[in-house]
Amino acid sequence: MTLKNKQKDDRRKKRNRYNLKKNGIARLRLSVHRSNQNIYAQIIDDINGKTLLSASTMDKEFKTKKIFGGNVVAAQEIGSMIAKLAKDSGVKEVVFDRGSYIYHGRVKALAEAARGNGLVF
Repeated sequence: MTLKNKQKDDRRKKRNRYNLKKNGIARLRLSVHRSNQNIYAQIIDDINGKTLLSASTMDKEFKTKKIFGGNVVAAQEIGSMIAKLAKDSGVKEVVFDRGSYIYHGRVKALAEAARGNGLVF
């Protein structure tokens, strides 16, 4: 990634987070990060600055399923895992932070799987 592309990514990420914080006051944030081979999801409390829950394709329980981590099937699995973890810990409502990624493909699959398993955003 060239410097100009990195700057564009950072600008999109800052714009997205600014709008989330402006509109989603006092809600937890479901942050998504994806790479070519893995996808990660975290539920973050911005007020206290702590990560409450996380799920990724690097977790032991995901590795036992023998699914490649860089596709839509893996993203759906991680979305359902993070929703189940949130439900177990009492988290019901979050704000979806897609970072600098467009709402398409793996990011969309993760979000819809999380919604389908009871997470509200």
